[in-house]
Amino acid sequence: MSDPSAPATLTPVSSSRPADARSRVAVADIAVGLFHTQGYEATSAAQIAAAAGVSRSTFFRQFRSKDDVIFADHDELLEQIGEYFTREHDDPWLAVCDAAALVFERFRERLEVVRVRDRVVRQTSVLRDRETVMVSRYEKTFSAYLRRRLPQVDPVLAIQFAAAVTATHNYELRRMIRAAGTERMLDSAGLAAHLQAVRTRFAPGGVAAATPVSELLVAVFPASALPDDVARAIAGRYQSGGI
Repeated sequence: MSDPSAPATLTPVSSSRPADARSRVAVADIAVGLFHTQGYEATSAAQIAAAAGVSRSTFFRQFRSKDDVIFADHDELLEQIGEYFTREHDDPWLAVCDAAALVFERFRERLEVVRVRDRVVRQTSVLRDRETVMVSRYEKTFSAYLRRRLPQVDPVLAIQFAAAVTATHNYELRRMIRAAGTERMLDSAGLAAHLQAVRTRFAPGGVAAATPVSELLVAVFPASALPDDVARAIAGRYQSGGI
């Protein structure tokens, strides 16, 4: 895997595609490449449109300005998450975690351009501010879904859970983007394990809350009992079928 601190070479998009057929994300990827090679301030909306093979009018129908270009895939992902949340889910807490994992996997698939964008954003204050706003949109989308689906739950818990899921996702995403080698790369399964830990900690839909009462084991021992004696006693009852 390439060193994330080294300049990346983006695979150019074929210019043979009809001009107005270019997707918003494809135009955004081209913009990221221009921002990286020319600098954000030195790159104009007209240059992005020309490089993407779209007209200026088409560009401004897709984006209000060049500031809106770089996070086009976030807009698309938020739409997908909104559609996902319209479906029926047995466990809304798990649905939020799955939505976060969907975002992570999408960026993992597009790691080359995502790494370049990360370098551009870190070098550009206006883009850092926009990234912060974008992150808050995910958090608000998650908490709004939970509050809508679980009106009986304290809204503060839904907000806290959404914030924890978002923060966990973003921390692991940045680790992946900035990792120098594959040994530090986290896959979707690894992220799912971290999000499961968040669910368990909050226990709205985690393992602890989901365990049927019939499967719980309650054991009472005197406070003076040694831990090894307690463990042996419980193991012995299991082996003898007494529990």
